[in-house]
Amino acid sequence: MRPVTRPLLVGIQLPEVEWEVPFPELIRMAQTAEEVGFDSVWLGDHLLYDLSVGPRGPWEVWTSLAALAASTERVLLGPLVASVGFHEPAMLAKLATTVDAVSGGRLIVGLGAGWNEREYRAFGFPFDHRVSRFEEAFTIIRTLLAEGEIDYTGNYYRAERCVLHPRPTKPGGPPLMVGSVRPRMLSITLPHIAAWNVWWSDYGNTPAGFAALKSSVDAQAVELGTPEGSVSATCAVLVRLSGGDGRQMGAYGEVQVEPVRGTAEEVAEQLRAFAAAGADHVQLVVDPITRDSIEWFEAMFAALDGGEPGSTPG
Repeated sequence: MRPVTRPLLVGIQLPEVEWEVPFPELIRMAQTAEEVGFDSVWLGDHLLYDLSVGPRGPWEVWTSLAALAASTERVLLGPLVASVGFHEPAMLAKLATTVDAVSGGRLIVGLGAGWNEREYRAFGFPFDHRVSRFEEAFTIIRTLLAEGEIDYTGNYYRAERCVLHPRPTKPGGPPLMVGSVRPRMLSITLPHIAAWNVWWSDYGNTPAGFAALKSSVDAQAVELGTPEGSVSATCAVLVRLSGGDGRQMGAYGEVQVEPVRGTAEEVAEQLRAFAAAGADHVQLVVDPITRDSIEWFEAMFAALDGGEPGSTPG
């Protein structure tokens, strides 16, 4: 639970392909994030990028989340976001349910249609009709997680008398989050999700840019009859610390933006501005992303929460 004075939930995305992280270090980074005060820890779901340093890929996301779930106690966990195209949808629901159980109900199921054609081709997954495929997969996944069974035949997927057992930790299943603000994706997901998320390059990495985007999403939610305030607004935020010179990552959203930067107090103030713009939860994409960088945020949380490093606001 966030401190009572914290204006929004704050998460961090752990390394993906910035450097080759030994798995024990990935676990220690998640534990450090929990210790210094982060509310959530996130992993990207990718398989392969072609980078200037050569081909690179991260550890597989669901296996990794299970390990982090078993190694932490408090933080929320999730994929930012899981591509539904990497698994049969019923199997993805099974994986999510297992991670949810390992975590004791701390999983947020972030889902998306994917974008990096290179990894789809390399691992043998179809890349065509991604949103149509997503719509069918999403129907199967959300129904299994919420209701525990489905009998479904579509153009791309089928789940014949499928039963999800054991069931998720909480009635109704873990919360769902869509990693897209495209109108068609929102029309598919808004009536069924707990949150939507946008990547920093899609809104300019500024509170004003996020507020404008949120206004558009809110308007579409009204058109769809989604109850006001029922879907949380979340965003990834690029933060640059001393020593950062650009995160090595895939080519999605190759636009130049100004990272959030400054002292602990200045970064805290900028996160307050995101809260004022309507963000309920931010996922920090930190440059550089190391354990030392994660530890730096202890002072930021003291400023954000109105206390001293290591203290718990009353």
